[in-house]
Amino acid sequence: MKKIVKLLALLAVGTTLLYSCKKDENQVVFEGGTPPSLTASANGPLVFNIAQKNDPTVNFRWTNPDYKFNTGLSSQDVTYTLEIDTAGSNFSNAFRVQKAIANDQSYFPTVGELNTLLLSAGWLEDVPHNFEIRLKSSLANSAVPLYSNVVKITITPYLDVVYPVPADLYITGNATPASWQCGCNEADAPGQKFTKVSSSKFELSIELSANNSYLFLPDYGSWSAKYGFTGDGNLNNVNGADFKPNGNDIKAPATTKVYKITVDFKTGKFSVE
Repeated sequence: MKKIVKLLALLAVGTTLLYSCKKDENQVVFEGGTPPSLTASANGPLVFNIAQKNDPTVNFRWTNPDYKFNTGLSSQDVTYTLEIDTAGSNFSNAFRVQKAIANDQSYFPTVGELNTLLLSAGWLEDVPHNFEIRLKSSLANSAVPLYSNVVKITITPYLDVVYPVPADLYITGNATPASWQCGCNEADAPGQKFTKVSSSKFELSIELSANNSYLFLPDYGSWSAKYGFTGDGNLNNVNGADFKPNGNDIKAPATTKVYKITVDFKTGKFSVE
């Protein structure tokens, strides 16, 4: 009887080992890949102009990273991400450009498209910037990233705004000390005028009364034009939201105090802090 038990035990162990070997034989193992080689059709200096926004600009091309597994070359789709950052930042800037390009080996942006990408990362217009550009390749879920060589380009973006920038900007509303302006060509109220801090951005520090409303005006004594919330009146995020011409009333925060309001016509957004 003991011999039979031992024999059965040996058979069980042998079966387990055989199954484990078969499992190992069926495992798909990553064996490597080749970092993509990135080339650009120009290295600058490039000065972008809004009149050329639909024209082609730098052509980016790259090689296939040839992801390999023990089963052969990968048949999975490769996702590419073009990363743009200022020289010397080592692609660590949180606001760097990261343009996803699905399963392709080239990217031919127009002047306007590339200009928008650069401005979206916060780089100033009409100033030359020394950029470093690289390509990241990866498989599903950002697996097995590989990075290309770095290409250097100097580019001067142009100002491109969501809405035309007014010469002046004011605030009005019952959330402000001067309340609503009457639309009767009244004189500017002290403290209601924004300071223009850049070619597209205005700032103002002012007391806002809790839960009341306000709007932005290019001409303080007139209702011929206004800027307000893009959604229904007073349903905005009180810390900031999108605005538009002829928009709806903007709701102030729930605490009465002095706030710094920033209105940016380049992005079409305002913030309250």
